[in-house]
Amino acid sequence: MKTVKYQFVAETIRQRILKGVYKAKSIMPDQNSLASEFNVSRLTVKKALDLLAHEGLIYKQSGLGTIVLGVIPIKAANDSPANAFDGLSQQHTGEKVESKIISFEVHFPNQDLQTKLDIKKDDPVYEIRRLRILNGDPLILEHTFMPVKLVPGLNEDILHKSVYGYLHQQLHLKFGGAYRKIRATLPDKLDIKYLQAQKNDPMLEFEEIVWLNNGENIEYATSRNRYDKRSYTVLDVNDF
Repeated sequence: MKTVKYQFVAETIRQRILKGVYKAKSIMPDQNSLASEFNVSRLTVKKALDLLAHEGLIYKQSGLGTIVLGVIPIKAANDSPANAFDGLSQQHTGEKVESKIISFEVHFPNQDLQTKLDIKKDDPVYEIRRLRILNGDPLILEHTFMPVKLVPGLNEDILHKSVYGYLHQQLHLKFGGAYRKIRATLPDKLDIKYLQAQKNDPMLEFEEIVWLNNGENIEYATSRNRYDKRSYTVLDVNDF
């Protein structure tokens, strides 16, 4: 999938931070200077900086500018932001992300799904099971439900690439928020088969309901991964 401008800007700045071009605790160039350098709008620069702030690489302080935090010592390569609204492909730009479709169906929702997605019994939903593979290594087992009326045209070609990329770039949908729950559990048969989990391996299950900026619920999903393959992080910033 084509890299959009803000992702290119973010990746360039990210590499500068990681390589020490922008040193930890230093003040970064202002947004106008970066916009001029990359020949993009300030809005594009802001979006790139928001992404890097979300990753914990920088910190935007009113009155001071953008401070480089550098690499947080406890941060690991398999960390994933628990409050992210981008998909795996966007989180691992430059790496090989693959999707294996286990099942893809359209059906009418049961009472539980009607409640979770706030839809009627005659509103069809997509039910998707995918194995997400990162650099050849099975990483996440996803089980996703989406209302067909909000995501027209979803097909296997899109599922093999990036669903969130399709939502944002093709359908121009914007997320408004999400409620997420993380729990520890034991592996089931699918975890053992697709994630190569052992029967006593702890599993992390990530459950979420995501809604659009107009308040409509667009996704109910669970994703599962082995305890040794992925961890979830939250970056807290005190704005007071």
